[in-house]
Amino acid sequence: MSAVRLQAFLARSGAAPSRRKAEEMIRAGRVRVNGRVASLGERVDPSSDRVSLDGRRVEPPSGYAYYALHKPRGYLTTMRDDFGRRTVASLMPRIPGLVPVGRLDRDTSGLLLLTNDGRLAHRIAHPSSRVEKEYELVVRGDPPQEALRRLAAGPTLEDGPMLPPRLSHLRRGPRATTFHLTIHEGRKRIIRRACAATGLELLSLRRVRVGPVLLGDLAPGRYRPLSEEELEGLGR
Repeated sequence: MSAVRLQAFLARSGAAPSRRKAEEMIRAGRVRVNGRVASLGERVDPSSDRVSLDGRRVEPPSGYAYYALHKPRGYLTTMRDDFGRRTVASLMPRIPGLVPVGRLDRDTSGLLLLTNDGRLAHRIAHPSSRVEKEYELVVRGDPPQEALRRLAAGPTLEDGPMLPPRLSHLRRGPRATTFHLTIHEGRKRIIRRACAATGLELLSLRRVRVGPVLLGDLAPGRYRPLSEEELEGLGR
């Protein structure tokens, strides 16, 4: 494990319930690194630095796995299906407790995070964390500006108003129009329902970013481990 921020290390190891609580512990002088009182914001290498809280050593976390997967269309976002349908589990290594963070429906492709770290999974998925999810949408034809305006304003759906998303990267064409949409809420099929509510015919939907994690050039069906910088950006 490479060097990480001290508050992130304390939270991931379970010594603190959150990075905010870890920061309070550090400010209170309760944390030491290699015998000296720690300072807020410093980085530690868990493989070589000795970190203690209230005189008791904090052990580095072990056994956690964090992956980014490019989910192809046609796969269910679950680790098991009783009807024998294809699931993302068939694309991943066998790691105890590994689960998807949030969901992509079967017809949606793109970036899916998976981990066996329940604390981080809960943080990413919970609306209060406001972790952004960015999608690439392709809709039929060249839609009227009013339809895009209604989408950007956040249409009212059957389960309540959609928080106004951010639209960007608009590329119009006579047969299809492509743009990006960024949200931080995760209601079921919310983007598909929002497009239907504003008269947009959605041809394809692909997630390209979760917080600081980019899909990039990761090929469909392939996965990679998350970097320490990505994990810090997600609040580990």
